[in-house]
Amino acid sequence: MTENVAALDCGSNSTRLLIVDSSNVTLRREMRITRLSQGVDESGTLTGEAQRRTFDVLGQYRTMMDDANVSRGLLVATSAVRDAANGPDFLGEARRITGVEARVISGTEEAALSYAGATAALPPDPRATMIVDVGGGSTELAVELDATLYSVSMQLGCVRVSERALGRGVVDAPHERAAREMIAAELDAAFEKVPEFSELVGRVRLVGLAGSVSTLAQLDSGLAVYDRDAVHLRRLSIEAVHAWRDRLAGEEPDARLARPGMVRGREDVLPAGLFVLSAVMERFGVDELLSSEDDILDGITASLLGR
Repeated sequence: MTENVAALDCGSNSTRLLIVDSSNVTLRREMRITRLSQGVDESGTLTGEAQRRTFDVLGQYRTMMDDANVSRGLLVATSAVRDAANGPDFLGEARRITGVEARVISGTEEAALSYAGATAALPPDPRATMIVDVGGGSTELAVELDATLYSVSMQLGCVRVSERALGRGVVDAPHERAAREMIAAELDAAFEKVPEFSELVGRVRLVGLAGSVSTLAQLDSGLAVYDRDAVHLRRLSIEAVHAWRDRLAGEEPDARLARPGMVRGREDVLPAGLFVLSAVMERFGVDELLSSEDDILDGITASLLGR
């Protein structure tokens, strides 16, 4: 029996949809920048404006789900809703609009679903595979060793680091120093929490997920229009990550937006995402990153289909 299912991800910076059929073949994949986490780091609540933007998109997604005859679905909310006092109210309305189960997932669940989605179709490699999922409010690291998944969710994301430390315009020395210190402190805590990470320095295949990595891969490809085949599994050297980080940090958001491949809605926060990404690469001693367009959405749909 054919059954189409949907995964929805209400992230800190974007709201996304994946619809697949019973064979796990993609029928539709959508992304909208909604910046749900706007101001959450400072106020501890989701703003009415940010919620309205997200609810509007969820309404559009419900129509797409109807058109695709979706029978079941799951909506997950991550860092922004985890951190917000009014998160339960948001979830209730999201559930009403979409008609599917909606819940907040922990950083551990987020890492596990992202790992499952990103690694399912990867080519083999003798090294352990670690995913780094740089979101808007948090960054997850996950790696499987001897059939055990080790993961951590850090309070680092392109929106959070921008709001708390780096700013959104041309990056000056004091703001860069503040961002680097914030990122280093979270990485120190991650290595303390998961001692196994230290054993992987210089010995891990790093796979990058989510908007910061996807946008970086598109910028690096020089393509003005998104092409999944061009960015999925694209190899990005640490030199390229550093170069793009420093190039974008030296520009105003409007200049960044004019670059072929920049996604509108990421131009003000992408430098922060690249500071996080480059710090992770440096800490694990890797010289290249593999970008992946398969991520938490793919992990959710696989779980819905019992795969």
